[in-house]
Amino acid sequence: MAAERGPVLSDRLADVAAHLASPPADARPMVRWWWFGPAVVQSQLERELLAMKAGGFGGVEIQPVYPMELDDPARGIRNVPYLSPEFLDSVSFVNRKARSEGMRVDMTLASGWPYGGPNVPVTESAGRLRVAVAEVAAGETTVAPPAIMSGEKLLAAFVGAGNAKQYDAAALKMTELPAGPGRAAIAPAADARVMVFYIASRTGQQVKRAALGAEGFVLDHLSRKAIDHHLNTVAEPLLKAFGDQPPYAVFSDSLEVYGTDWTDDFLEEFQRRRGYDLKPHLPTIFSGAGPDAGALRHDWAQTQTELVNERYLTPVNDWAKAHRTQFRSQTYGEPAVSMSSNRLVALPEGEGPQFRTFSFTRLATSAGHLYNKPVISAETWTWLHSPAFSATPLDMKAEADRMLLQGVNLFVGHGWPYTPPGLPEPGYAFYAAAVFNDHQPWWNVMPDVTAYLSRTSYLLRQGRPANDVAVLLPNDDVYASLTPGKVSLSAEMHKHVTPELTEQILDAGHNLDYVDAESILALGISHPVLVMPHLTRLSPEVMAKLSDYVRRGGKIIAVGRLPSQAPGLPMNGGSRRRSWRPPRPWKPRLA
Repeated sequence: MAAERGPVLSDRLADVAAHLASPPADARPMVRWWWFGPAVVQSQLERELLAMKAGGFGGVEIQPVYPMELDDPARGIRNVPYLSPEFLDSVSFVNRKARSEGMRVDMTLASGWPYGGPNVPVTESAGRLRVAVAEVAAGETTVAPPAIMSGEKLLAAFVGAGNAKQYDAAALKMTELPAGPGRAAIAPAADARVMVFYIASRTGQQVKRAALGAEGFVLDHLSRKAIDHHLNTVAEPLLKAFGDQPPYAVFSDSLEVYGTDWTDDFLEEFQRRRGYDLKPHLPTIFSGAGPDAGALRHDWAQTQTELVNERYLTPVNDWAKAHRTQFRSQTYGEPAVSMSSNRLVALPEGEGPQFRTFSFTRLATSAGHLYNKPVISAETWTWLHSPAFSATPLDMKAEADRMLLQGVNLFVGHGWPYTPPGLPEPGYAFYAAAVFNDHQPWWNVMPDVTAYLSRTSYLLRQGRPANDVAVLLPNDDVYASLTPGKVSLSAEMHKHVTPELTEQILDAGHNLDYVDAESILALGISHPVLVMPHLTRLSPEVMAKLSDYVRRGGKIIAVGRLPSQAPGLPMNGGSRRRSWRPPRPWKPRLA
């Protein structure tokens, strides 16, 4: 019988005790199963599945990755292309066998990460904004525009004093774009100056650790066209291999679309959402110069969050529902998704054992607590005591306990490297993980480890979290500080949610959840205490919610400063850096 869809929840103490003694199958930990090449044979896949079950694992996440060896017919090593009939037949076989053993199968909707591959043309690959500078000699009447490569588009040109190495971006003036591919006409001037061009470009990033035949560009996560193309050309064939028994979940690893900050229709979408034209402000976005730089960068970065929410997370989640499965996602990284972006996926997943510092895992668990998602998984044991075979059962428990304390209640072990039959011990190992398969010399105690994880995972799904403290993530401040080529809320949040702050809350005997402006506007605040760490920007709408929270008895502690600015550039004129004092009865304690 296949694993149950949805957690077992109990409201009677006797039922909890019974399930604690014998946890339900859905609480068992899973493993990420690396198929190197892929060069897998079905007899060995079956052997490893049965070993996983004997070790107490409840399911697998199939992740095809890079070949480990060249083809060797004498040893039975044959790498088959990703999405080939042979590969899809192995996926189908594993699904049938796992279900017959009562195990869960999840499928990554790509090979390697982030999503991408040979089906991604350069016009649908991850986008970025780039700048090119041309020097104009005194008296010159023409200038050579920069070369525009495949997938690029010239957006705007500006003229100003200076040279290619030094110019005042805040003083640049927008001018007409070149009419054609030749030299652009320019009004002569007595002094040398520069022409600065802004170009919609591509990052050129390739899929990381791709299997044979899955190499190619990372796709544009801000483009609905790119996402739909990927779902049609990659995800659909994968799901067909599952027949009438779809995977329990489809998976996306952490967002590591390095350098992305643009998409083809960004200017149009920005105008529609923010109410003003971004093009005249491109020098400010790049340079950070001028009094409006923070407000402009805020709007530019927030627009990217809205696009990735609407064009990547929501469509993939909807697609999963339509195919009778669920979307499990590590929703942090680049592009700049927020904590509340996790509300858009069925199964939020964390990563990383940080407990007394800012935590990517707590982003997922907090969203699960706030948005009523009872199962929150975490990729666990990545890099645990590298090299690969150094980790022990006690090491596993120590890291798992830090995850449990943050609210994780399903473990996805990282991981289980497939090893071809006949390979000398200790078999294959993935470069970035410990090994938790039956090549470990302490494998005989793995059932005891997984039994502990199953019991604790089941228990932590019962009832409601009792965290006392909410920490307000200053997304608006982070947006305002972001720079082209590095647009990530999670990567910069540690500057506000410091280790000292987290340690003081925990050492005082409390546990915490993160909240953000999105969750406050949608849900209010249910925690007795709200902490605002080093926060400057806050919208009037959120301020009104905080006033209501205090009226109802909530307590606010502001660390470092009180909010004094509204986020973003106002659309109705007036001062661009609005400030105010919090309305009564909003009287936070300043720490």
